[in-house]
Amino acid sequence: MKELNTSLPYPSEDAGEDPVVENVRAALLRAGLADTVIVVPESVATAATAAAVLGCTVGAIANSLIFECDGAPLLILASGAAKVDVKLVARVHGLGKIRRASPEFVLQHTGQPVGGVAPLGHPRPIHTFLDCDLAQFPVLWAGAGSHQAMLSMSYSQLLATTGAKETAVR
Repeated sequence: MKELNTSLPYPSEDAGEDPVVENVRAALLRAGLADTVIVVPESVATAATAAAVLGCTVGAIANSLIFECDGAPLLILASGAAKVDVKLVARVHGLGKIRRASPEFVLQHTGQPVGGVAPLGHPRPIHTFLDCDLAQFPVLWAGAGSHQAMLSMSYSQLLATTGAKETAVR
C-alpha cells in the first residue's frame, strides 16, 4: 500500500466554503470523532481518483452508495475495490429488490451529490450496511459531501458512527 500523501491539508481549512461539507464536518464532531475532512483541488468523485490523490489503495476507499429499496434509501458502504452484488445483499438480509438510485433521489435523501456522498451528515438516518472487506484497512477514506472533499476514520469508527450492519457485498 502507498503511504498517505502527507502534503494534503489535514484537516482542510477550505472546507468552510461549502455548507454541505461543513454539515459533514459537524456530524463528525457530534459523533465525537476528530475533524478529518480534507478538501483537494482535484475531483475525488470515484474510488480510483480518490485513491490516486490520497496515495492509498482503492480498496481503502469506502464508497457511500445509495440505493432504493421499497421506496426508501439504503446506504451500502463498500470498498472501492468491490462491485456490490445487490441480489446477494437483499437475499442475505431479507430485503426487497435493491435498485440503483437516481441522482435526484440521492440528493433528496442525503443532501449530498452522487460522487461526494458521505457516510454521515444526512437529514435523517439511513439504513446502512458496511462491507466487511473494509476491516482489513487501518484507515478508511470516504466522501465528505462534495466531489473534492474526503474524510478518514477507522473501520470500527465507521461501523459505530453509522450504526451499519456488517455484510459481505460480493
